[in-house]
Order: sequence, then C-alpha cells, then structure tokens
Amino acid sequence: MTKHKILAKWVKECAELCKPDRIVWIDGSEAEKERLEKEAARAGEMIKLNQKKLPGCFYHRTAKNDVARTEHLTFICTPTKEEAGPTNNWMPPKDAYKKAAEYFKGSMRGRTMYVVPFSMGPVGSPFSKIGIELTDSIYVVLNMRIMTRMGKAVLSFLEKTNGDFTRCLHGKAELDINKRLILHFPQDNTIWSVGSGYGGNVLLGKKCLSLRIGSYLGEKEGWMAEHMLIMGIEDPTGRIDYIAAAFPSACGKTNLAMLIPPQGIRRKGYRIWTVGDDIAWMRIDTDGRLWAVNPEYGLFGVAPGTNTKTNPNLMTAIQKNTIYTNVLLRKDKTVWWEGGDGPIPTDGWDWQGDKWRPGQIDENREPILGAHPNARFTVPIKNVSSITNRLEHHHGVPISAIIFGGRRARLAPLVYESFNWQHGVFVGATMASERTAAQVGKIGEVRRDPMAMLPFCGYNMNDYFRHWLAMGGKMSSPPKIFHVNWFRKDESGHFLWPGFGENLRVLEWIISRCRNEIDAEKTPIGYIPHENDIDMTGLRIPRENMHKLLNINEKDWVEEADSLDEFFASFGKKLPKELRHELAGLKKRLK
Repeated sequence: MTKHKILAKWVKECAELCKPDRIVWIDGSEAEKERLEKEAARAGEMIKLNQKKLPGCFYHRTAKNDVARTEHLTFICTPTKEEAGPTNNWMPPKDAYKKAAEYFKGSMRGRTMYVVPFSMGPVGSPFSKIGIELTDSIYVVLNMRIMTRMGKAVLSFLEKTNGDFTRCLHGKAELDINKRLILHFPQDNTIWSVGSGYGGNVLLGKKCLSLRIGSYLGEKEGWMAEHMLIMGIEDPTGRIDYIAAAFPSACGKTNLAMLIPPQGIRRKGYRIWTVGDDIAWMRIDTDGRLWAVNPEYGLFGVAPGTNTKTNPNLMTAIQKNTIYTNVLLRKDKTVWWEGGDGPIPTDGWDWQGDKWRPGQIDENREPILGAHPNARFTVPIKNVSSITNRLEHHHGVPISAIIFGGRRARLAPLVYESFNWQHGVFVGATMASERTAAQVGKIGEVRRDPMAMLPFCGYNMNDYFRHWLAMGGKMSSPPKIFHVNWFRKDESGHFLWPGFGENLRVLEWIISRCRNEIDAEKTPIGYIPHENDIDMTGLRIPRENMHKLLNINEKDWVEEADSLDEFFASFGKKLPKELRHELAGLKKRLK
C-alpha cells in the first residue's frame, strides 16, 4: 500500500507484533469517514447523535479508568536519565520496548489495524512534521481526521520525498491501567501508546509528537515547540499583531484565543483572529523575526464550564461535525455538561452510561456528575468563525509578543513586561499557578509550571531553558515578553478584574508596548502600565481596584524570590547560570 520501503517494513513489523486480522490504509476521503462512522456505531464504539440538532456529531465514552492523561505512566525513553532530565519519568529504551511489546503482543487479534498518515503543520511547509499512527481504534482514526491534516495527500508527499516520519504505534489492548504505557523515544522518532483509549494518551500527533517529540526536534533543529495559543489582533487600520501565550490549565487559554472584543472598546473596530488554542511551533524566518504556526487542524477542548458566555465562538463551532467524549447524553440524542448552556436536563445517561437525574449522590454523599470534569469535544478548527486566513500559510504568522500567566490571588499584577529577552525567559521559567478546587492537591498551593511545559518537555528542561536563551540571541527583533494575571483578588477574596471578556483591554496595552507607542512604569519585577493607560471605557469598577490590580507588594515578592531558590535547586547544577543571575537581580532590586 506504499512505495516508501522503510514505512512498509515498519508497518509489517508492527503487524507481526500485534497480529491484527486486517490492515486498512486511511485515505482521508468523505466516503471512508462515513464508512468508519457506521462501523463505529454498529460496534458500539460511538453513538450517532441527533442529526437535525447536531449534524455530523457523534458521542463516545471511554473506559471508567481512562478519562485523562496518565502522567505517571508517561515516559521519556533516552539512553541516559540525564537526557530526560529531572522533571520527566525516565525508562531506558531497551526496557521500554520490551515491556510495551509484551502488552502489544497479539493485542489486535480480531481487530483491524488502521494506518493513519498525518502531518502536523501545513503539508510541505518548513514547519511540517509527518507521522504515521497505527491504531486499532476507529475513535482515534476519526479524531485524528479532525485534529491533523491526514490521508492520501500526506502519504503521497512522504513517498515523493522519501522522508523520515514519526513512528506512532497505539493499541487499546485490554484498557488495563496496570498495563498502560505512553512511551516517547526521541532519538528513534518513535511513540508507543498501549492500554488507553483517552484522547490525550492516544491522539499521538498532539501532546506526544507536537510537544514531547517536537520540543526535542526543535532543540536539535533550531526551532521551538510550545504549549501556547496563537491569536491575531487586528486594529481599525487593518494592521494585525500576533501574540503567543502560555498558561497552565484552568487559566482560560482557549477562551482567550477566541476572544470577542468587549462592548466598551468595540467602537475602536478591533477584530480577533484565532490561529490556534493549544500548540505553537515557532522558528526564525529570513527577516530575523519569530514566526509561528498552529500544527493542529482541530480543537480538543474541555466541555464542562464552556458556554455561550465564556466562549460563544466555540459553542457555535461545536454544533456540527464534532465528537463528544464523556459528556451527558440526553434522551433526544443531544448532549449536556455541567456549566454548559440551557436548563439542567431532568434525566439522561451519564458519562459512565448509567441512568442519571439531577440531585443524585454517591455513597460518599458527593453529587453524581452527568459529564466527567475532563469531558471533551473534538471539533475542526475551520468551524470557528474567528479562524485566521493564514492557517495554511507555510511561513505562519509573525509573533510580536509572548505572554505567560497563571492564577495568583495576591502576588502578580494584572500585567507586566519583562526588561529584555533573558529576563523574559526567567519570567516564563518561574511562572506558577495556585491550585483550584478542580485540581488534585491543596487549594491555593503554588504549582510551578515553566512555560506551561512541565508535563510536555521531551528532554532535559535545563537544556530547554538554554535553548530559549539561545533563540533570543539569534533574532534581530525578538518578541517582547509579558506576564498576565486575570485572577488577582481583594481582601475579601473577590476577583478584581471583571472577567475574561475584558482581556482585550490588557492586550491592547501589550500591543502598544510592542509598537513602542506608549510609556510604562519601571518596577523591580518589570514594566507595568500607568493606571490610565488601560482603556476602561464602559467598565464600572472602582478606581482603587485598578490600583490594587497593578500594585506590587515588595514583601510578597521577597518571599516569592526566596521560594525560587528551592525551585531552581530541583534542577541541579545544569540550570543555566543566566536564570540564577536573573534571580539575583530580582532580589537586589527588591532590596
């Protein structure tokens, strides 16, 4: 089925290991999609939803023990532990292949092995990386069809160039959590995932290739793979500035990527363009600037909490050609989730397939949820009305600003700008968020997540920091780096900033700084806005709130700086000296 000899040999080897009854090469056609949907419905792998209300939409439930990424079973498999670094789980490649092969052995008997050619990034562009995923899951095939550029055109390009590809082997096996592994072999350009059916563990083009393998390749080849949204902000003159932004979970990344200008400043004529909501691949172009693409072709979003108030663009997008996972199924074959739109259903089937009605409690007297807290939808990015017209552009978009952020109730101001690129890398390397009730751990506990990449960096994070520092020196005009905090609270525990919908006001200041159109106040942590420089037209919030949002409590920052000593110590002696230098500089300025 392919002229690519290395690919044909690899598929044959995997088939001999897994023993599928048949092998099907995926071409990406509409006829194939319809055939697979019918097959999945017959097998009970997916349920066809109400086609009048949700045309082209399907429903899927994962196994009850398979509802999220399993970080403790995710490994970077390099010859030495130091190559994986202090933040990753490590396993020697020989041991990893041997252990996983035992789970894969004969696991596809009675099943079909699907061969899925896919490209992350526009096919044939300087950004493109081609992968081949072998899987025994129709759910995976149909999700990869949404999330990537896949099928015949990708395979033809690979054959024409006779190029390398990322070898992605996935098998559901027994869906046994005790026999579940997600393995990355950076030196072999290989990913093995066995024992899971959840998207984050099995859509191998996403976190596995685009971030873990991608970050490793980026460091070797001189580009960057980052856990970032990309959005464009068009002003009334038609000029568009693009920003990339990294936030830990529960900080509103997808909502920001699809922002609708707030009523108060809509009169200025701004327009938002969505490039991507999760991953950015960035490289230095011939103009010496940093350019970025979204390597994905779809969105794999969290359903609970998504509604027409938090993200109207997304709610419109998921009304067609969407796969819903682990949400509540209504009797009329539509779906619902906690924090969603409309009245709470009187009954239905919950994410585990059990009959459900509101008010039910379990044996611990906890409410039984209709949708799992990590319930998902997979939707084509072209469904989003704010989608950029540069999605297929081979050079991507030029990045003017990079933004980091997190949930900090007391510490960080609404927005501040780093002094320079090196200081900006320090800001990103030390970014942190306080845990919420939805996350495991003590509420309010500070969890550091450098560049929001802690779970996704595919090699030693010390080398990752070093790569960031080096990239800045190679650019003629590096993006300015900022930090934002939408979650600052007053003494009573109330949020000071009025909500996500108003965030364009802060982005407007950021863009003005990138254009050198506006001054700022220098502080020990960076540059902050003058209080009148953020347009608050149409907002009725006390002037003192703005003062509190921009206030820098030096006592709190001294405590923060002291805590960074312990954090940096966890990286050992390989931590770049530039980051220690920036920490010393912060302490000196605070004195």
